[in-house]
Amino acid sequence: MSRWRPGPGWSEGVAGLDWAPSGSRDALRLRAWVNRLVREFFFARDVLEVETPMMSRAGNTDPNIASFALEFSGRTDGASRTRWLRTSPEFPLKRLLAAGVGDCFELGRVFRDGEAGGRHNPEFTMLEWYRVGWTLEPLMDETVALVQAALSMVGRSATVARVSFRDLYRQQLGVDPMTADLETVRNAAAGIAIDGDGLTRDDWLDLLMTHRLQPTFGHDQIRVVHDYPASQCALAKVVERDGVPVAERFELYLGPLELANGYHELTDAAEQRLRFERDVATRSVRGEDAPAIDEGLLAALAHGMPACAGVALGVDRLLMAMLDTPRIADVVAFDFARA
Repeated sequence: MSRWRPGPGWSEGVAGLDWAPSGSRDALRLRAWVNRLVREFFFARDVLEVETPMMSRAGNTDPNIASFALEFSGRTDGASRTRWLRTSPEFPLKRLLAAGVGDCFELGRVFRDGEAGGRHNPEFTMLEWYRVGWTLEPLMDETVALVQAALSMVGRSATVARVSFRDLYRQQLGVDPMTADLETVRNAAAGIAIDGDGLTRDDWLDLLMTHRLQPTFGHDQIRVVHDYPASQCALAKVVERDGVPVAERFELYLGPLELANGYHELTDAAEQRLRFERDVATRSVRGEDAPAIDEGLLAALAHGMPACAGVALGVDRLLMAMLDTPRIADVVAFDFARA
């Protein structure tokens, strides 16, 4: 694919009007080019593009992600009228994997309640893909290759660095995130202006990442952080490394922006049910309602989902990095304030 070049802006007199787009014409053109790049990238690798539902009977139980719910007024044949807008296409994609679809990807809109601001929009574009029989290593390589291909479209490149979650915290902060007690982790966050009441050890580790570590990541560097604490496993397998359990998971950063989150996927239905139930219990303690657990996913895992690795990449975040802007409003046609 040839290199993208800036084009003409919006019609004269449009900029600044209340109804006008929040993103530039160049940004929308670049988005179209990135969409084309994604499809060509995976077509060349024989990865099938699929489409899955945007609303379903079940939702994401993750206590740190809020879902939108809506009520369906038509026929449900006894099922709940409540439907949940997807926070990612992960669950239906895994059902397709269990049915034998093979390597697949989806490029589409997802929705998260309560996330609006400089870097967040309640609806945004996610690319998610799965590789059957893969472990985390080749998936990290492929994710880096896709990001490098996108950067090359705007005449940029980036160095690549890989580091384990444990080594990153030990080298940069002098804290072992796998073994340090809560007080030690909290002390490392001294000076961060936040009300710490009720924060868990994982919450403090997240604060150290966002406030101490990410700001130091080089502008033209892709940093892949892997092997997270087992307590942050989400839907990833847990293994033991150097005497401690770790989640086989990675996150990819371009400069300070987190772009992607990948797992060596858990395939054990019983373990996944336990994790969902822990999520629901956490939400209950917080006084929050929980979406219905996805029984379809659990049944698919019990049927037999093949060993695989998968990753989700925020397309809007990638565009922000490509255009070197901190505002998601700059890369979407209409941000939340103008939608």
